[in-house]
Amino acid sequence: MLVIVTEAIPDRLRGYLSRWLLEVRAGVFIGQYSARVRDMLFKTITDNIEEGNVVIAWSANNASGFDFETIGKSRRIPVQFDGLKLISFLPNEESARIEIKSGLSSLTSIGKGNSQCKKSVDFSDSSN
Repeated sequence: MLVIVTEAIPDRLRGYLSRWLLEVRAGVFIGQYSARVRDMLFKTITDNIEEGNVVIAWSANNASGFDFETIGKSRRIPVQFDGLKLISFLPNEESARIEIKSGLSSLTSIGKGNSQCKKSVDFSDSSN
């Protein structure tokens, strides 16, 4: 089984995919093809994606029973964790800036004689 989920792709690419696969919902394509056809579709999508993003998932002989790849800019990125491929979320740029600013302000307030230092935990004396 091959599943392709698209977002913000050009109409010509959407039309191309609909020639090969069945579009069951807007931007969701399914079909049953070999690895060779999947690789050809992957290359075509990569060459024509522009600003959109795509996830391609297919049946595989592994622990989870499937594998997937992402193409284009997205906050979701695949990561390997203990032999499984999972999804990690990248922070959006605005929230990352806010976290960095708030982290810097808290770092600058820590120092000798500060009440925050008295509440901190010292791990150097911990035993095994």
